[in-house]
Amino acid sequence: MILNTLKKASLAALATGVLSFTASAGEVEVLHWWTSGGEAKSVAVLKQLLEKDGHTWKDFAVAGGGGESAMTVLKSRVVSGKPPTAAQIKGPSIQEWGDEGVVANLDSVANAAGWDELLPKVVSDVMKYDGNYVAVPVNVHRVNWMWVNPEVFEKAGAKIPSTWDGFVEAAEKIKAAGFIPVAHGGQAWQDSTTFESLALAIGGSQFYNDAFVKLDPKALNSPTMVKVFEALRTVKKYTDKDAPGRDWNLATAMVIQGKAAMQFMGDWAKGEFTAAGKKPGTDYICMAFPGTRGKFTFNIDSFVMFDVGGGDAKKAQDAMARTIMEPKFQEIFNLNKGSIPARLNMPRDKFDICAHQSMDEFVGSSKTGDLVPSMAHGMSTFAAVQGAIYDTVTAFYNSDMSAQEAAQKLVSAVQSSM
Repeated sequence: MILNTLKKASLAALATGVLSFTASAGEVEVLHWWTSGGEAKSVAVLKQLLEKDGHTWKDFAVAGGGGESAMTVLKSRVVSGKPPTAAQIKGPSIQEWGDEGVVANLDSVANAAGWDELLPKVVSDVMKYDGNYVAVPVNVHRVNWMWVNPEVFEKAGAKIPSTWDGFVEAAEKIKAAGFIPVAHGGQAWQDSTTFESLALAIGGSQFYNDAFVKLDPKALNSPTMVKVFEALRTVKKYTDKDAPGRDWNLATAMVIQGKAAMQFMGDWAKGEFTAAGKKPGTDYICMAFPGTRGKFTFNIDSFVMFDVGGGDAKKAQDAMARTIMEPKFQEIFNLNKGSIPARLNMPRDKFDICAHQSMDEFVGSSKTGDLVPSMAHGMSTFAAVQGAIYDTVTAFYNSDMSAQEAAQKLVSAVQSSM
């Protein structure tokens, strides 16, 4: 439980509803950590749209820590009886806040706009608590991407891989030609980003769900998982000695500059290519991680709405939820961020070929059972379990631990964290 470290008196207050909500009439106070670049521009657009409808926006930005600092502040605000109107929260954490009995019901807005028809079920389910909408999705990031510098492949005489076997063959040629095959940042979340894509490629969607959603011990410690760990070690062989501690955007720069051939990273990497003036399909190529074509690992940013009572405060909150799901905001936000709209059947004319490919596979995978939540980015399980997986994967990556031992440690670590 999110608030299990707080005093019993505070929890009792939450449970009985003895709270003093302070949102003023027509005001939305929004907690987020989007403070730079395209994200900040997108938040500004949401603010403008709401103010145009007569509501007041109170920005509550908490920078740093990938949202960790923001969540610390949020817990303090909720237990003191002063929750914001909305907070940037995603994945299973939405359910944790629902358990605390402090979230708002958005069903009236969702039903009027037909959210169940506009969102794939695997996405709408994440936005609901006990069958009711309590959160609204802003975007969809695809995690299982491979970003390629075609010039490096050409110089090395290598073929851009679409399968795992093809990756190994290409990496050998690239390495022999004097280039770095894979640009990687040796940080726990980056190690696990590659790891989960390998699990999807080698084991398929059902295995992925068994391991990272259901947390099935038989999947976590299985011959297939052993193969995944072995493949991760193979990837490491094709990275450079300076990878440990490198930030993801610096790894992307290696591909942009022609020092490395490819990077395994989510679609936020596209923003780096765009900023460098590179064009998709010409200067760089976006492809699914080798062996995962037709499959889609998703990471969704969303806003959870907190109970602010009724009246003008609730009207402003509902207006914010409605505006986020409308085509205008979904288009502007995702053009800025490099992701794709959570809303289906959006106009595509302003989006690039990478986004078109992502949209196609998002819709296609939602129909075939191949749309899966990202473990590495907090969509498939709670933070404690994610941390246990991170620790095991990174310990393996940075040691000579056998793949068999790693699989055994993985199931033990996950079970002890639950």
